[in-house]
Amino acid sequence: MKPARSTVYLVGAGPGDPGLMTVRGMSLLQQADVVVYDRLVSAVLLEFARGDAELIDVGKGPGRKSVTQKKINQLLVERATAGRSVVRLKGGDPFMFGRGFEELVACRGAGVDCVVIPGVASVAAVPAAAGIPVTLRGVARSFAVITAKTGVGLADSRHDYDALSRIDTVVILMGRHKLSTIVDGLRCAGRADETPVACISHGTTPRQREVFSTLGKIVERVEGAALEAPMITVVGEVVAVSRATVDDAIAAIYGSLPV
Repeated sequence: MKPARSTVYLVGAGPGDPGLMTVRGMSLLQQADVVVYDRLVSAVLLEFARGDAELIDVGKGPGRKSVTQKKINQLLVERATAGRSVVRLKGGDPFMFGRGFEELVACRGAGVDCVVIPGVASVAAVPAAAGIPVTLRGVARSFAVITAKTGVGLADSRHDYDALSRIDTVVILMGRHKLSTIVDGLRCAGRADETPVACISHGTTPRQREVFSTLGKIVERVEGAALEAPMITVVGEVVAVSRATVDDAIAAIYGSLPV
């Protein structure tokens, strides 16, 4: 499908591995006049853009001069109203803690067509790449996803740790630098120190590294391993089952070994 002129496509780039981008997203990327991309988008994906495409890096990150969201919105509108097709390439899924909806509103408010192309979200994909299911029959029938960056303008920027402590599996995004705070919150809310935890850095990429421990020891283990951001943390019994022997995993799921 060829991109229409004066259209902005909010495209999910997936969790890191370029091969996990959707077929439709890749097709639009290859034909776009302008590609506005984030810091966590794989450089390999940018090689698929047209040779004459304008590539604009608007990535935010530690130690980098940040491009404001207002400026990003302006870029999208300006390029589209100039008659150019625009792909806004965002890590994971555009609407999963990615401010994609803000960009959609800005475009449509300016009279610019905007289409969302969902992406493979890191929430489940990164744990899966480490062999961890976020839900599992007989072990976990619920999961919650939080971001360590709660943003501004919220009535209460604290997480509801009491509620989170009752969820089978908790997945924490962008939590490398606030891991200690979140762990303390879960422990104070009653989550046991022995609760299995996994931290996964650079998930689905060749740089993927994992640390497995417990809630009471995970902070020390992550620091000792010098695990880097981006990092996803998984808290819950699914972590232990993923590391168990086949017989122990079967027993955990079914309650006993099948006869």
